[in-house]
Amino acid sequence: MSKRYKQLLEKIDNTKAYSVTDASSAVRDLKSAKFDETVEVALNLNVDPRHADQMIRGAVVLPHGTGKTVRVAVFAKGVKADEAKAAGADIVGTDDLVQQIKDGIFNFDVVVAAPDCMGLVGQIGRILGPKGLMPNPKTGTVTPDVATAVKNVKGGQVNFRVDKKGNIHAGIGKVSFEATQINENLISFVRAINKQKPASAKGRYIKNAALSLTMSPALKLDSSELMDIK
Repeated sequence: MSKRYKQLLEKIDNTKAYSVTDASSAVRDLKSAKFDETVEVALNLNVDPRHADQMIRGAVVLPHGTGKTVRVAVFAKGVKADEAKAAGADIVGTDDLVQQIKDGIFNFDVVVAAPDCMGLVGQIGRILGPKGLMPNPKTGTVTPDVATAVKNVKGGQVNFRVDKKGNIHAGIGKVSFEATQINENLISFVRAINKQKPASAKGRYIKNAALSLTMSPALKLDSSELMDIK
């Protein structure tokens, strides 16, 4: 363990479950890197993703964005292609975009598709899927309203998906954000997770939760408070 990390640990009260407000402020004091670290939230949910109804997946547009510049590629044609370009899409295409991806060129972070282009996208599903880039209606990235999808992604949309062990990780801002901005982003993110709670999930829905920076130890969050966020 490095000296820097030990010094950061001394700033954390490990006997305490931090409130959203306290954690949003305290996490900013854990800055130690020379770059603008990402504020990361980790949740462990009491769900079994092997059951289709307990696969927690969705998207939320954070009120203050993520602080990250996101490049968006859109599969669309005709009027929809024009709308995507006007909304700020970085790349818009059809067969040409399929070929680019087959050639291993990924100069984008998110893929959006109009429904009538999903046949094309299906050709490269095996390439996009493992990279987490496959468009999906649940995250709003397969939609006839490609312009809104592009604006949402550019404006701070965060996609989330529970892993096999019930964990969800997401970046919800930057350490350069004000504590109130981190607070509001965290509340919005947790609210979206709570809305996805399956009726079949029994017991404590959010078992554990933590807030950290890219290079910092984690602050334990009060999961009872999180579950009350509606």
